[in-house]
This record gives sequence, C-alpha cells and structure tokens, in this order.
Amino acid sequence: MRLLVIRTSAMGDVALTLPVLKDMSEQFPEVRMTLLTREAFGPFFTSFKNIDLFKPDFQKRHGGFAGLFRLFLDLKRGGHIDYVIDLHDVIRSIVLRLLFRISGVPVRKIDKGRSQKMALVSGREKRQLKHTVERYRDVFVEAGFDLKSSVGKWLSSGPEDFSSALMKTGFSDGMNIGVAPFAMHPLKVWPEEYMVKLLKMIAERSGAKFWLFGGKDEAEALESFQKQTPGAMSLAGKLSLGEEIAIISKLDFMISMDSSNMHMAALAGTKVISIWGATDPLAGFGAWAQPEEYSLRIPESELTCRPCTVFGKGECRRRDHACMEWLTPVRIMNKLIELKFI
Repeated sequence: MRLLVIRTSAMGDVALTLPVLKDMSEQFPEVRMTLLTREAFGPFFTSFKNIDLFKPDFQKRHGGFAGLFRLFLDLKRGGHIDYVIDLHDVIRSIVLRLLFRISGVPVRKIDKGRSQKMALVSGREKRQLKHTVERYRDVFVEAGFDLKSSVGKWLSSGPEDFSSALMKTGFSDGMNIGVAPFAMHPLKVWPEEYMVKLLKMIAERSGAKFWLFGGKDEAEALESFQKQTPGAMSLAGKLSLGEEIAIISKLDFMISMDSSNMHMAALAGTKVISIWGATDPLAGFGAWAQPEEYSLRIPESELTCRPCTVFGKGECRRRDHACMEWLTPVRIMNKLIELKFI
C-alpha cells in the first residue's frame, strides 16, 4: 500500500509531521509513503526507511494551475497511490487532492480548527486547543490507521553531520546553550537588548557557551548578538540543516521564540525554554512533548489581550508590545533558576 502525504511548508509545520510519520513507519512498516515536501526539509526524514520524498518545483515545472496538473501526473507516474493524506489544506493541496479524488483515489484532509483559533485570539474562548501533531495524527486515524502515540526522540542526524559540525564550530564539553532569538514575525520576537542582558546574566552565573541559530537573512543581526555576548557564536549560514540538527541534539537546552528552532529542538529531544508574546501554545503550536512550565509568557490574567494572533501576523493592538516588554530578563532568569536549568 502507498500513501501520498502532503505538507510542503513551513519549516516548523513540516517538522511537526515527524512524530506521526515515525509512528506510521514503525507501526505500519508494510505501508510505503510518498511525502510531498520541499527539498530544503529533506534532512528531517533521512532516518525513515519507508518514506520517499517528492520535491516539487513550484517555481517552474509545478507552478500555477497547469503546473499542479503536471505535479499530479508526475506523482501518478511515480507509482500507484492508494490514499492521499493532506496535512496542509491550502489552495495547492486542495487542487491536488481534487485531481486524485476525480481519478478514484480516496482522500483525507486535516481539520485545522480555524474557527476555534479565531475564537481564541478574539478572546471569546481561552482554552487549550488540540496540538498540530494530534491534528496530523487524526488524519491518519480517519484513514484507517490506528496509530498509538510514541515518546522519545523524533529528529536526528547522521554521525557524519556531527563530525562535520564539530570541525566547523569547535563544539566541546561544558554547558552549551542554544539561542534562537528571531521568528518570522516581529510580534513573536523578544527585544534584542533583553536577550543580550539575559545571556550575560547566564554567562556570569554558569560560564556557558551560546550557539546562536537563525536563517541566512538573520546572519548580520546574529553577528551583533555575538559581539555583545561573551562566549557566543553565530551559526547562521555556516551549517547545513543536518549539521544544525546534530548540534541542537547535543545542547543542554535551547532558548527560543515561537519558531522552527523551538520545534526542531523539542523533536531532537533537547529541553526548550520558549518565549511567547502575541502567540500562545494554546493555539496548538507549542514545543511538542515539552513540559508546560517551559513555555514562558505573560499570563492572560495580567494581559487580557493575548494571544492576539495565531501565527504572529499583524500589529500590536496596544501599540506597546507589552506581551514581550513585560517579560523582563530578570523574570526569565528567575524561571531558569527555578527550573534548575542553570
């Protein structure tokens, strides 16, 4: 049996497929899966034996409606598909699954809980929503696969990745802390001066080394962090994704915004202190399998406007970004000490 599984973006959302795909691989080894995702995310799935990656070219061959029809034909040429599992539910995947349905292939799609999330950010209902990983799992269960949840480490890299990362970075023993100070949207980013002050406080107490994570477009800003922080090294643009995963898996813990680095660290089995502003784990995008107390944010009882967005888009309603400004470095430091991270 072969499944077509669709999830092409974004990095954090693709990473969150790992717990479910790992369970599928182990509990249903006779099922072959074709995962439609972007080439950049390939290193997430190197350890899976029964997953074939299909990397679409949305810029050229598979762009536009005609390109989606070519994508449909290319997938059909790759072998018979018995079931389509749509974990994305966007225009592209809707068109693609419609084509498969017309050709007689059964389809299941994710329920993203959009109305529940809108109720959350509007303030009508403040409650924990189903996590994205659980929503992914539901699609497979509806397709007839009685998946049992597993625990442990879901993201790993090969030994060659750590060896090459070690040569490039000089990673060594001692306390090693990862720091991912940026996110896609400004409403999810802690003030730079706060992070610098926190890292200096940690360094004075523990002598830790800091490894700064971010995309190539954040390299210049991370160099600024590096210059201001003793024992810090920026890794932006210096490592492959596999090498980054290798370093992340060896950290004592990660400090991250609501971003893909938070998800990668959690899935690699590394403890994650996540800092939340306008968004909130209540929406179902928290660090998977991490204790609730590792997610640090201003309580809704202190700041009733939060969360004000699901994904971080938009502008602060108060115009003062209080959800981040009120999370002072001292407040975060005291929590790290309370949790015995340092």
